[in-house]
Amino acid sequence: MAERKTGLTYAEAGVDIDAGNLMVEKIKPLVRATRRPGADGEIGGFGGLFDLRAAGFTDPVLVAANDGVGTKLKIAIDAGKHDTIGIDLVAMCVNDLVVQGAEPLFFLDYLATGKLDPEQGAAIVGGIAKGCREAGCALIGGETAEMPGMYHGDDYDLAGFAVGAAERGQLLPSDDIVEGDVILGLASSGVHSNGYSLVRRIVAALGLGWSDPAPFDKGQSLAEALLEPTRIYVKPVLRAIRETHGIKALAHITGGGFPENIPRVLSGDFSAELDLDAIQAPPVFSWLARTGGVEANEMMRTFNCGIGMVVVVASGQAAQIAAVLQGAGETVTSIGRIVPRRDTGVIYRGSIGL
Repeated sequence: MAERKTGLTYAEAGVDIDAGNLMVEKIKPLVRATRRPGADGEIGGFGGLFDLRAAGFTDPVLVAANDGVGTKLKIAIDAGKHDTIGIDLVAMCVNDLVVQGAEPLFFLDYLATGKLDPEQGAAIVGGIAKGCREAGCALIGGETAEMPGMYHGDDYDLAGFAVGAAERGQLLPSDDIVEGDVILGLASSGVHSNGYSLVRRIVAALGLGWSDPAPFDKGQSLAEALLEPTRIYVKPVLRAIRETHGIKALAHITGGGFPENIPRVLSGDFSAELDLDAIQAPPVFSWLARTGGVEANEMMRTFNCGIGMVVVVASGQAAQIAAVLQGAGETVTSIGRIVPRRDTGVIYRGSIGL
């Protein structure tokens, strides 16, 4: 066996430090574009800094959330479309902050891959930066891990971490929810980032390819339609909170759908009675239910079915709050009311149009 003239290198082991450095240079302008009061630093340090006083807070309580995008990521990988999945990553975190009345302040991401592609990585971070701008938070750092042997082929994984703040005493849900309060629903942009293991199972059973026309939207490919980013509700909801002081509770409709998420913001004294006839499910949900043979109750505990955020308000302020949300770009529907506690936290009336 011939003797090696030089020792092994990290690159020969599958980790390319130069590629990592190139990616950092590519994303610096993207990160810089997310600056906001309180966060003005450059990436590249050992930690990101945030100044709460510069952000305008006097007696803040910090709220933190972390999440991923589940197997929606597999569609992005298989379709070779990486520029929007980062928006989903931000959305899943910041929507969980705003339901507690918190303003998202900063975000950090984690990207893990078997072999780093700087162009692909920059596209992913570009989506993250866009999501941060939509949410009004700063991308102050992150981690890119190249781990050959852990991930195979083109696979990669994402995780996100967000921190927000609210002034002490202004956190949600409030303690003044009463019988008769109105439940408003804010329209989703599509499937968002939950239920994709079932989505992919249905697509595979039908033998469809990601480049095929979407059966429920002929103007897009199936991948484009299913990769529609999760809606970020932060700015409209914060505007409604601050202008009306009338929002009592918010629920982000993610995994578990209506029956799992709405009770999380209600005390044991109350249930949410939903008028399913008022909910107009977008065509993608009708297609999934019909072609997958998925029953309505299973749809509503797996998907958002067209309602991505639920808002609980006093009946006398419902019209005012709906108007503010609509003025900020949301599609708002009155979908129910608060009732005394029954056997379950969510009670259905009527039937959802699937």
